[in-house]
Amino acid sequence: MKGFIILAIILTLGILFLYYSKTKNLKKLFISLGTFGGILALAVAGNITRQVMPLFIAHLILLIFAWGGLFIYLFKDRYYWWILFSPTVTIGLFLIMELLTGSGHEYTILG
Repeated sequence: MKGFIILAIILTLGILFLYYSKTKNLKKLFISLGTFGGILALAVAGNITRQVMPLFIAHLILLIFAWGGLFIYLFKDRYYWWILFSPTVTIGLFLIMELLTGSGHEYTILG
């Protein structure tokens, strides 16, 4: 599974640079690379939701949509920011759940 993820990242970077070599649009390349970095950061930050499996699965689905949104921007010039950064919703829901219910891993130093 990790091999597929690394392969997908390398393939995406290859597609970004291949598209840049065709169009020579530097602004679009930097926006795409920044957005891709943001999606990867959301993927890493989303690992905190792994404790709540339905929320984690929803996070993975939203990451796939965000990745697709990056390709929509690349090929159709439409930047749907709400699709690209939708995985923040699951992270926010998880943090709200933790605030309301507690982590369940709390302990006291003295007892």
